[in-house]
Amino acid sequence: MGTARERLLDAASTRFYEDGVNATGIDAITAEAGVAKKSLYNNFRSKSDLVSAYIDARHEEWLDLHRARASSAATSVERVLSVFDAYLDHANADHGGGFRGCGLLNTAAEFPAGAPERDAVRLHKEQVEQILAEGLAELTDADGAQELAEHFSYLLEGAVARAGLEGDPVRLERARGIAASMLGAR
Repeated sequence: MGTARERLLDAASTRFYEDGVNATGIDAITAEAGVAKKSLYNNFRSKSDLVSAYIDARHEEWLDLHRARASSAATSVERVLSVFDAYLDHANADHGGGFRGCGLLNTAAEFPAGAPERDAVRLHKEQVEQILAEGLAELTDADGAQELAEHFSYLLEGAVARAGLEGDPVRLERARGIAASMLGAR
């Protein structure tokens, strides 16, 4: 069943993803977690602290998906495509209320420019782009790797946004195909 902190974070993850951060009250989170409101404040200083923990947990969840995919990649091309595969794994996971796109981008959209929550999401996206650049550096020079990583990042983010709008990962599958084609042309 997990600790109260784990149950609260799991409940927040579900509610924030399905309903949005601003639309989710503390009462909904504590009810879903099966804990008293005091337990929430014993584990998190505030809702903002809970949101930060949610962002960190989603980031780690994606990194775990990527590590699993990258560890079985036999070639440099497969290592690059493992980033797309991790996005697909996320899209194909059971989301209860359906796939709504990137939970981190959805969260960032609820906060004003310069908010710490947006900065945390930006850092995640920068790390994903860096992972792409590192893989691409095995296939091309550093400048070319960075430029292509930026292109692939745009491709991924656009595909995950459309997939979330449509509730269907087919856009991510197509994005992976485009990336594979671009890598085959090198």
